[in-house]
Amino acid sequence: MARSLAPRPAMAALALALALVLTAVVPAGRSAAAESLSGQLLVAMPGMADPRFVESVVFMVEHDAGGAMGLIVNRPVVDIALTDLLDELEQDDDGVVGTIRMHYGGPVEPDQGFVLHSSDVLAEGSVVVDDAYALTVRPDMLRRMASGDGPRHSRFMMGYAGWGPGQLEAELSHLVWFTIPAELSLVFADDPAGVWERAMARRGIDL
Repeated sequence: MARSLAPRPAMAALALALALVLTAVVPAGRSAAAESLSGQLLVAMPGMADPRFVESVVFMVEHDAGGAMGLIVNRPVVDIALTDLLDELEQDDDGVVGTIRMHYGGPVEPDQGFVLHSSDVLAEGSVVVDDAYALTVRPDMLRRMASGDGPRHSRFMMGYAGWGPGQLEAELSHLVWFTIPAELSLVFADDPAGVWERAMARRGIDL
């Protein structure tokens, strides 16, 4: 079991985050950037100096003139009993068994929770990033996942990666990152430890 990178959030903080965070970090009505990276993967170059992002692969949820927001997809943290998580979120845990893996989504607001998932199942408030991916913050999505009625692919994450206006563009110009098209096999890989190497191998393909 991986060691936790942050204290386990209290029930009130986690529930509030899951219910409200999306409107704070992915506001509606923002104009799209000329070359938006939304729906793509941002891959850290081997020389990445920021230890928070070394060998990280980030799914870009939002990118426009106002900034950018993404979720690291290859940092599993700890397995949590589904009954414990649903109890904290005041969701029905009747008949639920097993665990869910919590992932480190990024260094910004680590007590805020997200479910990044395939778009085959949506819930109220789900934001569709493109045809294949969606983001949901409402706790009932976790209940659906626990009951086997959730999306085919999913990641439960705490925290996110964020950039202010022009910040990500500057990092890209300094060759801190490169981008590749998102693939389900990378975003929801069963072996997150190998995702960065596989993403590196795709450099130069479809760029």
